Amino acid sequence: MKSVKAVKAKGGMTVGEAGRKGGKSTLKKYGPKFYETIGKKGGQKVKRLIEQGKKAAAR
Repeated sequence: MKSVKAVKAKGGMTVGEAGRKGGKSTLKKYGPKFYETIGKKGGQKVKRLIEQGKKAAAR
């Protein structure tokens, strides 16, 4: 695994920097409402999965 210094010296970026850059460009392109929407969808999915797990455990 390359060190952060080696990646920087080569002109690349760390995984964290790449994620931050992608998040900022997504925010710029779609706006904050997009994150609100996908967060709500994710929460609903988790809720359904928990309910399914409880039903399966009750059998």
